[in-house]
Amino acid sequence: MRELTPDDARYAVLGGGVLACGGGGWKHHGELMGHLATELNKPLLAQVDELPEDSYVATVTAIGAPAAKNWEIRPVDYVHALQELIKVADVPIAAVMTAQNGYSTTLNGWIQSSVLGVKVLDTAGDVRAHPTGKLGGLGLGEREGYESIQVVSGGNRALHGHFLSVNKGNLNTVDDVLRDISVRTGGFIASARNPVELQWVKDNGAHGSISLALDLGREMEAAQPQGGDAVVEAVAHRLGATVVDQGPLGLEVATVTKGGWDHGTFRVGDHTVPYLNEFMAVDNDGGRVATYPDTIVIIDKSTGEALAVKDARAGMDVALLVSKAGILPVSSSSIDRVGIAECEQIMGIDFLDHLDPTLRPGTSAYVSER
Repeated sequence: MRELTPDDARYAVLGGGVLACGGGGWKHHGELMGHLATELNKPLLAQVDELPEDSYVATVTAIGAPAAKNWEIRPVDYVHALQELIKVADVPIAAVMTAQNGYSTTLNGWIQSSVLGVKVLDTAGDVRAHPTGKLGGLGLGEREGYESIQVVSGGNRALHGHFLSVNKGNLNTVDDVLRDISVRTGGFIASARNPVELQWVKDNGAHGSISLALDLGREMEAAQPQGGDAVVEAVAHRLGATVVDQGPLGLEVATVTKGGWDHGTFRVGDHTVPYLNEFMAVDNDGGRVATYPDTIVIIDKSTGEALAVKDARAGMDVALLVSKAGILPVSSSSIDRVGIAECEQIMGIDFLDHLDPTLRPGTSAYVSER
């Protein structure tokens, strides 16, 4: 267990931005949350074996489309959502975890740790960012008898006022309701959800995901003075990734925000990259090259940072990288066939036919070398 520092916050934004796979929140929001959390107090990062066995863990995150024009989340919204969840859950929530890595989502839980004293678990519902709550839900949607409890707080005050909603029921149904709420409240809203026994997290989480983002961010920062190619090399090395293509970014299908998601397709060289908030596949004339839950990354070589969908401009000098699923930590929800089938339905492309049947949660836990 260790204190998270301002340096860690900086690394979390950089490394988390790569694992955001084009989504995963916003850089400026991650910087704000990391600075506030580490200056206000010292959030604590814990491993799964450092908590009491009778602990419960809640997932904290935000829900919506990063390119939405009217979104607003205040730091207090994250704290308020968890406070309300603690009231209604009536179980000993000792730690919080993020549903995914990302520019701001890697820092999910840090402000809650500073204010409320819960630990930040070095585990995620998915090592990379994804578009639906099911893909970061630790398989709870298929757990017989499990009642999902999810609280959302926030919204665009000027347009809608403050919104608070407490929801109980089947996880998949509640996820759909909260996606609709995010749209109606401005595009994004803070969430605390799904308190569950520590043992379930041990069996189903992507362990070491936060440490991976921190190590990656530290190495990226060290490489940035040497230019974009050095950053691409650092990312490829840390993630065990392959550089698939490089060149100017093409906007194959322009971004459209609908249903709480950003939809579109990029082109890099001979490859196209369809996205649903996040990069979900890579194709070329020969067929499919990569498919979620593979980690798909585009690096802006001019800045040495990961490209977010909302920041894309035609002609940017970029590199496209792929880390095949199983090289990085695997969670049960990232290989959940129900959640992946939903992406097939929304995007109209194949995912399940490309899913590696040998993937298992917990088999690729990341251990920091520090």
